[in-house]
Amino acid sequence: MRSMRCLAGAVFALAFLSAPAVAQYPNKPVTVIVPFAAGGPTDVVTRLVAEHMSRTLGQTLVVENVGGAGGTIGMTRAAQANPDGYIIAVGNMGTQSAAPALYPALKYDPAKSFAQVGIVNYTPQAIVSKKALAPTNLKELVGYLKANHQKLSYGHAGVGSISHVSGLVFNAKYQLKPNLIPYRGTGPALQDLVAGQIDYMVDQSLNVIPQIKAGTVKVYAIAAPERLASLPDVPTTKEAGEDFIFSAWNAMVAPKDTPRDIVSKLADALSKALDDPAIKARYVELGSSAPKGAERGPAGLQKLVESEVARITPVIKAAGVTAE
Repeated sequence: MRSMRCLAGAVFALAFLSAPAVAQYPNKPVTVIVPFAAGGPTDVVTRLVAEHMSRTLGQTLVVENVGGAGGTIGMTRAAQANPDGYIIAVGNMGTQSAAPALYPALKYDPAKSFAQVGIVNYTPQAIVSKKALAPTNLKELVGYLKANHQKLSYGHAGVGSISHVSGLVFNAKYQLKPNLIPYRGTGPALQDLVAGQIDYMVDQSLNVIPQIKAGTVKVYAIAAPERLASLPDVPTTKEAGEDFIFSAWNAMVAPKDTPRDIVSKLADALSKALDDPAIKARYVELGSSAPKGAERGPAGLQKLVESEVARITPVIKAAGVTAE
């Protein structure tokens, strides 16, 4: 009986001690793992919102780049971290939806291993080609690809990258089997597209806006419901006569079992950052957009992760692609 009273007292004491800890969160800097190299799309938007969130939370959010294995090394570390809110992460569509199909030995489940905080941004894909490719609009491009795909090359930033996954989905939709050319990052792939060494890509608008504006690549459409303010003359895929819609996205997560109150504080700080006029303006420049309404917060992200895993997994498996 005495041991039961001691156990009950210990449980009560732990609960008493944890409540103030949650209430005072954060009382030291928070590490935000970005599972990619500095300067990439995920890193850029993470640093943008992290600076604003630091002001809201009253503690610095320190971005730490932990690259490797298509972002899965950093996300594995985040999933296995102590669930106290002091190590969180920002993954992307690749790490949070494509990874389970690409990495059979993946050590985390995007839908179950994290406490979802919220969507950071959406970035629609741009369908681009080398300047010399014959088609002048999206309808012509689709017809040309169907007739010539086996002789053409599709470049991407490496297995599991956004341009790789979006290309698999695009090519599967139109039953295309081009020669897939992997690169060690987006930069080298775009360099070869500009040089005419590869034929076409489907990549984040954020990555290709400079080339589009410089006129060094040919752009056919933006795979989004609305035109981009930064590229007002480029039609959407629907306007161009096709129904291919595909956006990359980044999302903030915490380890599973992170207290709900801490997740709520993080989600609220993220939402405030997304509403800041300066961040909105920067998103426009980047060809990005923030989640709206019910898309915001933990529930919206959980729904997105589950739906994207269900959509992308069959395409990757049908292509027979793995990263291991």
